[in-house]
Amino acid sequence: MNNKILKFKKLFKLFIFIPLIFYFGKRSYIAFDEGFYALQARWILDKGNWTIPLWLDQYVLDRTIGLQFLIAQSQVIFGRNMFSAYLPTTATAILMLFITYKLHEEFFSKKYAIISPLILSTTYLWFDYSHLATQDIIFSCLVSIGLYSLVKINNDDDKFYILFFGIWIGLSFMMKTFLVFVPLLALSPYLYKKKNLFFSKYFWLGLLIGFIPYSFWAVSINPYLEKNIIFYLFEKFTVLSNKNNFTNPFYYYFWNIPVTFLPWSIFGIIGTIRNFSSNKENKYILTFFPCLLILILSIFSTKTPYYPLQITSIFALNTYAGIRYLFNSERFYRISIFITSKIIPLFIVTLTFTYYFFFKEISNFNFKENTLIILGLLFFGLSWSLIQYKKSFKEILITLIIGPYLLASFLLQSGLFTDRSREIREQMEYISSFDIVKNQPIKVDKAGINNSLSSSKIIRISLLTPKLGEFLEGVDQLKKSELAWTTKVQAIKNDNNSYEVLYENDILKPWILILKK
Repeated sequence: MNNKILKFKKLFKLFIFIPLIFYFGKRSYIAFDEGFYALQARWILDKGNWTIPLWLDQYVLDRTIGLQFLIAQSQVIFGRNMFSAYLPTTATAILMLFITYKLHEEFFSKKYAIISPLILSTTYLWFDYSHLATQDIIFSCLVSIGLYSLVKINNDDDKFYILFFGIWIGLSFMMKTFLVFVPLLALSPYLYKKKNLFFSKYFWLGLLIGFIPYSFWAVSINPYLEKNIIFYLFEKFTVLSNKNNFTNPFYYYFWNIPVTFLPWSIFGIIGTIRNFSSNKENKYILTFFPCLLILILSIFSTKTPYYPLQITSIFALNTYAGIRYLFNSERFYRISIFITSKIIPLFIVTLTFTYYFFFKEISNFNFKENTLIILGLLFFGLSWSLIQYKKSFKEILITLIIGPYLLASFLLQSGLFTDRSREIREQMEYISSFDIVKNQPIKVDKAGINNSLSSSKIIRISLLTPKLGEFLEGVDQLKKSELAWTTKVQAIKNDNNSYEVLYENDILKPWILILKK
């Protein structure tokens, strides 16, 4: 009987994440970055070029082909559909939750170990990027694996973990190239304490194994280039290091991280501070690592919301530590109960009704999206309002988790984080029903890709085009009865003897579908 109960608990721990990980409706891409990578993966399959990342008919040498390769390989195995395109991200998101669970066991205990991955899966930043076909969650998962391996290394006999600590570095370089040095630098105080691992042959073997994918790719691409690929990658790093469109002030992460780590930001910050003095050994990972990483990222010129994804597992652990401290502290217990059960629910309910009465009609959300957003917010507020004095810590912990869990589940199933270009998808589904579109490829006039709007639109249009043809220098290269996407609306309409506009719509604007007569 006890074995059956244990098996049920294990199954429950798995099934509880299903509404947070898997979406059961139609999907669509955003343009950057996931649409860009998905389109490159499509060209891998269409052109059979597994070596060089492409954009239109040109080489893209500022990044590796790691993610595009994974998406394309997933579609080879599981079919050319959107679920397969997201599978690399989904698989590593699940693995990252598991690693967070194991890290909780290492730093705290097996008790409540499920809480940290639940916190992670309901954190806005992690939840958002775990449903994007980008390499950011994959890279963050590799960093978490590196952290777990490092924590498990206690002596020279821990060969398996020493090997894995070497492996993650090379694999991370294949995903995000020079960004791998950021977590390594942030870990430097702890690595100094465990410097003996660098004298282990298993570390260097792991490092060699981890760099095999990159080394194989670099050797394969080298014959096509004027210089080694590492120089092109370094040029991209140099661009990001200097002032560019993504340059933000030094203090960017000091406001951005609390916003993107909602609704757990305050608990996480308190837990990070608390862990500095709670354990001499743990503070190197739980406090020094995230603080140093944020400092390094703040010095770097390019700053984006997703760079801190590397610390999300640790932040989830710190959030648990913060909750445990506040709700077990005589000093802060009553004020914590008051804020979480009164102030925050009132704010959420006010926000919900404000949106319903003033902003719902002017938003682009449909009935399903609006309904699930409102229900999620109301359940969140209701859940936290049930937190009461004299309840056990376990009851408080469960009540705290239920609100964000329901909100995240409703948001995912609404499609807001998976069907991100719904209007374009719906238009393309209609166009794809045309017999003429089903039977022949649609080419693209690349002269129209001259600004961010047209580029963003054509990426999403191309991904949803049933048969994507070649990219043309101009529509004058079209042959009789061929189709193309172009932005030369007025010129086409003025020359109606040569071209016919098959479809034009404000949602697809500035692109129109034409036929050469």
